Amino acid sequence: MVQHFIKNIDFSKVIDIESLVDYQDGRVVSRTLSQGKNLSLTLFAFDKGEEISSHSSGGDAMVYILDGEAEITVGEEKFMVKKGETIVMPSNVPHALLASGKFKMLLVVVFNA
Repeated sequence: MVQHFIKNIDFSKVIDIESLVDYQDGRVVSRTLSQGKNLSLTLFAFDKGEEISSHSSGGDAMVYILDGEAEITVGEEKFMVKKGETIVMPSNVPHALLASGKFKMLLVVVFNA
């Protein structure tokens, strides 16, 4: 039997990754693609005004914006990150995300195992 490390996505097929999560009114929607000791891959769709409050992670977190734009705070700095752009949030540094409008992102977190 073949062991897969990525889930919730078709294999051997070209996919528009943005279409794997849909917007829902007043919600943050997520779809985990991989969750392991060293790596986490998750897709998110945020409705306008939704947020992830300030927190820290034990791994380096990279956000790639698939649609729209988000206000992302890293430490004390605020950044407007839009479709096609990415930002890396270092481990153990507080960060937060706010949907200034609807947006979708791919979150990649890399941990030292």
